[in-house]
Amino acid sequence: MKKTIEQIKIEALKELETTSDRESIDAISVRYLGRKGMVTKFLRNISNLPIEERPGAGKRANEIKKDLDKLFKEALKKLEARSSITTDNQIDVSLPGRTVRQGSLHPITQITWQICEIFTRLGFDIVEGPEVETDYYNFEALNIPKNHPARDMQDTFYISKNIVLRTHTSPTQPRIMEKQKPPVRIIAPGKVYRCDSDLTHTPMFHQIEGLFVDKRVSFGDLKGMLTTFIHRIFDEQTSLRFRPSFFPFTEPSAEVDIRCVMCRGKGCRVCSQTGWLEIMGAGMVHPAVFENVGYDTNLYTGFAFGMGIERIAMLKYGIDDIRKYYENDLRFLRQF
Repeated sequence: MKKTIEQIKIEALKELETTSDRESIDAISVRYLGRKGMVTKFLRNISNLPIEERPGAGKRANEIKKDLDKLFKEALKKLEARSSITTDNQIDVSLPGRTVRQGSLHPITQITWQICEIFTRLGFDIVEGPEVETDYYNFEALNIPKNHPARDMQDTFYISKNIVLRTHTSPTQPRIMEKQKPPVRIIAPGKVYRCDSDLTHTPMFHQIEGLFVDKRVSFGDLKGMLTTFIHRIFDEQTSLRFRPSFFPFTEPSAEVDIRCVMCRGKGCRVCSQTGWLEIMGAGMVHPAVFENVGYDTNLYTGFAFGMGIERIAMLKYGIDDIRKYYENDLRFLRQF
């Protein structure tokens, strides 16, 4: 009798292996485990066995019944899983095509590349420097002494006493000049950090620093270079002016203003009714900076300039809030 129940199990497993649809599995389950199924019949006929064989036969038949029931259910689950995968991956050729939306460069990246292209065409090389900078390169090498206001904790992120997050890209100037003798003609784009956050300032922003050192470099060369840049990044009708200013690492120094790109000088909210917008700082390299890198101040002169990339982009695209660049709003970014 034990052999008979084992044979029933073997036959059930063979039939299960050859099934490929739900209806066939259900039919096999009924044939073996249903009210009139083969296993059920076997259990009902146990009373016909000798008394001593009944317990073992009944126990084994119940075990096989549970095993087969479990196997039938697992087969149904696997079939449903395969069906789900097939359905998810099916392609309905009657549906209209889905347009794949292309990504684009961030407006800050676009403006950075445009600025770099203009200056590389003018003969400048692109260099980079560390964002975590030493106090010496960020301040002292640029003629910013220990008691200078730029070192204030409210302006600078200090990592330790002598390590800071750079407050400008100017530290690349002494780093390059220490390694390279004149002529030097470089621009240095990159991130900078200051403790400031409002409509026109963020704790992290982008700058481009420029440096040109050679024999007989004059302030007139600086004006000509920046005039060319302004006309190329905006247009030929954009006027600019130089106002006297102060920077520790340049002397003389100037703030560079452009005619308001919004009102063309008539006066508006953006330019505070003045008709002019400040766009960058510039000046002739201070002799103290040359002395710190070992340049002969009697033989070489040079000019430097620096600008905020976000500000250039805001003026070029008419953006009134710098924080929009970093909110990751695709409705805003897709406009560029």
